[in-house]
Amino acid sequence: MVSSTFPAVNKCTSIGREKHTVVADMDGTLLIGRSSFPYFALVAFEAGGILRLFFYLLCAPIAGILYYFVSEAAGIQVLIFASMAGMKVSSIESVARAVLPKFYSGDLHPESWRVFSSCGKRCVLTANPRIMVEPFLKEFLGADMVLGTEIGTYKGRATGMICKPGILVGGKKADALKKAFGEEQPDIGLGDRLTDAPFMALCKEGYIVPPNPKVKAVTTDKLPKPIIFHDGRLVHKPTPLLALLIILWIPIGFPLACLRIAAGSLLPMKLVYHAFWALGVRVIVKGTPPPPVGKSNPHKSGVLFICSHRTLLDPIFLSTALGRPIPAVTYSVSRLSEIISPIKTVRLSRDRATDASMIKKLLQEGDLAICPEGTTCREPFLLRFSALFAELTDELVPVAMVNRMSMFHGTTARGWKGMDPFYFFMNPSPVYEVTFLNKLPKELTCTASKSSHDVANYIQRVIAATLSYECTSFTRRDKYRALAGNDGTVAEKPKAANKVMGC
Repeated sequence: MVSSTFPAVNKCTSIGREKHTVVADMDGTLLIGRSSFPYFALVAFEAGGILRLFFYLLCAPIAGILYYFVSEAAGIQVLIFASMAGMKVSSIESVARAVLPKFYSGDLHPESWRVFSSCGKRCVLTANPRIMVEPFLKEFLGADMVLGTEIGTYKGRATGMICKPGILVGGKKADALKKAFGEEQPDIGLGDRLTDAPFMALCKEGYIVPPNPKVKAVTTDKLPKPIIFHDGRLVHKPTPLLALLIILWIPIGFPLACLRIAAGSLLPMKLVYHAFWALGVRVIVKGTPPPPVGKSNPHKSGVLFICSHRTLLDPIFLSTALGRPIPAVTYSVSRLSEIISPIKTVRLSRDRATDASMIKKLLQEGDLAICPEGTTCREPFLLRFSALFAELTDELVPVAMVNRMSMFHGTTARGWKGMDPFYFFMNPSPVYEVTFLNKLPKELTCTASKSSHDVANYIQRVIAATLSYECTSFTRRDKYRALAGNDGTVAEKPKAANKVMGC
């Protein structure tokens, strides 16, 4: 047994390892989970859709049988073929960069990470396709070298086959290590199973990571980079049972989403709150919203609601909480979303003078909503607030928006934004919490000689404190460069970015 040959990883010291080289396996070693099923399922769904996930799920039992009765390599080969055959290589790279790091980071083994992070040079040996794991390992774990299985490609698409020397398991890991390091002997080898023994024996020290499903994963604040930006539709890591539930739910969830959208679009806003509750959408309202500006006072500017940005539905749920439609200015919204929106949406041109004039005109007509982050963020962070709004009015009411989804994310940076509201409303019981904060005092506005940046930063801090979020200086451009390989101003096909920023 490999466990009797090598000591447990908790016996390995992590002090004074700055000049040492560590070589680690991935599944079951760096990651707590030994199964790579969820990550291949994510590639199948996020790059191929629900039908590809269904095909993958049908092939998974075959992979399991081959894994246990034939070989580990045969089982992994089936998973690779089922999830990747025919896929664009650029789509797989996009999922690996924008989706998988969030899920990998939630499964990081504390003892393995303690040793791995203490070493100055870090290498990972894995049977997983290198294209799938390399972005996470290099950008978030600081790996210097990733030796993994190489997938076959033809005219920019994955064939589902494997390039020589094949699936990197057992002796092939040892061969890859010899080829990469030559006569140099790595200091530490980390593995979790018998097939890892050959490469671990090539290291000066070898340590086994015993299986322990009860061990708690490393918290994301311990990573070299925080996970601020990530993409993909699925909220949770798709285990076989969850993948099956997703496939069975979508034929039910999509008609339900259409019904919920129809209720929000066609009913008077005073009734939408109750209709949502009847249809399983929970709207929680906190704080005291300001009363609407009376039409008898045409000289008074409308209130500008400053909202944190979670989905493009923020202004709709703001209107639902207020019981009256509040127009919203947006940086970008799909044509479909404009058509089904129950409130007036006005696109910003990104020309400062033009946008300022338009917002002032809208405020003359009544209340208005704006999300100064310019794009959504899923994690407990607030992106930088654009300061333009602070120059246009003193009637500022911060609104802290937060939502909870159990199955699907209602935002995307890489996909078609027109489906965002449908995915949000496809959740069995989505929740939106709207918290109205106190109106900004005059002495804290630009009228009192405060700079617009000071006002914007103050409101950002107030909303962040209310939600227990963290303020950042990241912008829309940072997000789209990290997730989609563009600056978010034009629609173009996702492509691999040279560097992932803040993701």
